[in-house]
Amino acid sequence: MHQYQIDRVEHQIADDRSQTGVFVIGPLDRGQAVTLGNALRRVLMGGMEGSAITAVRIAGVNHEYATIPGVREDVLDILLNCKEVVVNSRNRDLEIGRLIINGPATVTAADLQFSSQVQIIDFDRPIATVAEGHSLELEVHVERGVGYRPVDRHHEDTNAIDLLQIDAVFMPVRRVNYTVDETAVGEGGSARERLRLEIVTSGSITPDDAMAQAANQLIQLFQPLASLTMVEEPGLEPEPSAESQIPLEELNLSVRAYNCLKRAQVNSVSDLMGFSYEDLLEIKNFGSKSADEVIEALERIGISLPQSRTTA
Repeated sequence: MHQYQIDRVEHQIADDRSQTGVFVIGPLDRGQAVTLGNALRRVLMGGMEGSAITAVRIAGVNHEYATIPGVREDVLDILLNCKEVVVNSRNRDLEIGRLIINGPATVTAADLQFSSQVQIIDFDRPIATVAEGHSLELEVHVERGVGYRPVDRHHEDTNAIDLLQIDAVFMPVRRVNYTVDETAVGEGGSARERLRLEIVTSGSITPDDAMAQAANQLIQLFQPLASLTMVEEPGLEPEPSAESQIPLEELNLSVRAYNCLKRAQVNSVSDLMGFSYEDLLEIKNFGSKSADEVIEALERIGISLPQSRTTA
């Protein structure tokens, strides 16, 4: 297989710290550019792990339709602003950030105080505007996840009614576009292609790292197929004999033996055929007399049980 090159021809960082990278991959054989571009795009848009604010607690507020004295934005606006804050958490567990602001002040993402495990990408993202003589106390929850997670109203924590859940967008990649260009004809007269891939991220990850992680996910997906060994399907199991279908009641056992077997989930002769004499003795309240009774009943219909597991 021929070797292709990967060139990053463009890298931009916007004012909101989002990043755009454009890569050119080639030369590729006909059809490979679409295969590679489509596979990378699907993983980049749907399989990348990221971080997001998933819940907000505001002092003195217990539902999203409230207003806060001295704060220009209502609670819904504050929740939407928090949803737009781009964060990157290196902790698999829940991280909590807090802020307490006295007005007059314009509250931004930079005012949130997190542990060293959480990085705020866009510090200038506005959250609220507090008037003089008033204050805003806020707590935000940050989690890691994949894709988009809507609020599940049926499973909200009823013990924390003041914790306002947010639809979480964990996707660190915002947009992926690719085009395929034909290049010069290769050896043997076959046409070659070149893949142009544009990746736009939120800034919590660089386009280079995003493509590398997506490629590694595809490698892990295909790796088991590379070492695939076909296992012969087992033959069809023989149909059970008529004797094995006899219900337990027709063995005419004593009440004690019958009740013990029923409690052990034994309902027919086919269930008994998986037991040995030692197994019968291990059934609760099942003594040697009952075991001998079962052995004799089975022998009357032509079925014998082994004495021990080793001979089973």
